[in-house]
Parts: sequence; C-alpha cells; structure tokens
Amino acid sequence: MRNSQTIKEQQRAYAERLLVALGEQLGAQGVPHVLVVTQDGRPALDVTDSRCRVRRVFVHLPFCWFYWGDQQNERVSFLQMAVAVDRIEEAAQEGWADGEQGDLSVDLNKLLDAYRG
Repeated sequence: MRNSQTIKEQQRAYAERLLVALGEQLGAQGVPHVLVVTQDGRPALDVTDSRCRVRRVFVHLPFCWFYWGDQQNERVSFLQMAVAVDRIEEAAQEGWADGEQGDLSVDLNKLLDAYRG
C-alpha cells in the first residue's frame, strides 16, 4: 500500500511542477493566477479572467491535459506548453463560461469499491 501512496505523491508533485511552469508563463503574459491546493489535496491554478472571475486549472495526468471545465474547449495538452499558455490566456481574456465549473477527475477507488462488494 505504501507504494501506491508514493506513486500518488509523485503524481501530485509532477502536477504541481506543471502548474508552476504554467503559472510562470501566464504571469509573463500578465494573466493573474495563484497556485492553490484544493480540499481534496489536488494542486490547481486559480486563474482570473477579464471579468474578475476565477476558474481553477487542473492537471489530468492520464490524458496529458490542463483543464478548467468539462467541455471539449476547456482543456489543452500540457505536452506543448506554449500552445497551452496561449489557449488558457485566450480563454481567460474571453471570460470563463457562465455557470459552475465542471470537473474531469474520477476517483478510481470509488469505482473499485463498487465492484468489490
């Protein structure tokens, strides 16, 4: 069990490094942001749009995405950081979509628990 925790810790640290790199580049473009950790322990970047609304940008490691919602136009690959920075900057300038922010995270432990019993 300790190995799986170590893997989770490594994944969290990698996601945080990606967000720090994203934040540095967004900052150079003048996009307001703050690195945060959510209540469930996930690192995120709070990015403020042109209307002073905040959205959280998360990392989805299995699909190599930065995402700020659950719609197709609310995610971008982190494998091409310059493209990701441009896309997130553009989305923040246009203003985040109205309504509640969707989430792409899936708790695989809950799925496993459902099939164990």
